[in-house]
Amino acid sequence: MNITVWNENRHEQTNQVVRDVYPDGIHGTIAQFLEKEGHQVRTATLDEEEHGLTEDVLHSTDVLLWWGHQAHEEVSDEIVERVKQRVLDGMGLIVLHSGHFSKIFKTLMGTTCDLKWREANEKERLWVVDPSHPITEGVGEFIELEKEEMYGEHFDIPAPDELLFLSWFEGGEVFRSGCTYRRGQGKVFYFRPGHETYPTYHNPEIQRVIANGVRWAEPVKQEKPVYGNAKPLETIGSK
Repeated sequence: MNITVWNENRHEQTNQVVRDVYPDGIHGTIAQFLEKEGHQVRTATLDEEEHGLTEDVLHSTDVLLWWGHQAHEEVSDEIVERVKQRVLDGMGLIVLHSGHFSKIFKTLMGTTCDLKWREANEKERLWVVDPSHPITEGVGEFIELEKEEMYGEHFDIPAPDELLFLSWFEGGEVFRSGCTYRRGQGKVFYFRPGHETYPTYHNPEIQRVIANGVRWAEPVKQEKPVYGNAKPLETIGSK
């Protein structure tokens, strides 16, 4: 598949801790392990022209991965609409961690996508609640992360089509951390872990979930549905 990994790429420019954890950027780390899966992978970042998401790039992308945090409002509404249309037309979208507050995710969900949060270096345990789903293939009963940022309920999203992961945090909160949706002809997967100062995307189990998610979100090869005024297939009113 042709994969595009989009990253805001701002923390990497200003925070030495993030640079130490992800010397090639969060986008670079994700691209590297997806390339090992045999995909054709490109990256795109906020400060590129058209945020790196030109018409040509998006039309040649099967699945788009999205990571953003501190600059959601700097993403052009025109580009958001462009991405939304591609999802409705069949492109897969994987939204990671703080991308829950991105314009594109909020637009597709139609809600605030707000939540509780806390940075306290606490343990996260992601329980698999749908072991039969292709995105959880190869994952055990749970994934345990030694340190992560806490996200807590209530998470203001529509009820997921499928709930795959439920997180528990050391401080006591729980969170719906793996949710799938269908929007138009496209598939959307939200996956929670991935705070920029922790090495979460170096974790093999997290990498497995994302790689599985990419395969699940692959566009279905079928004719686009026909809309609008339709001529009858049969003779109406015949006796």
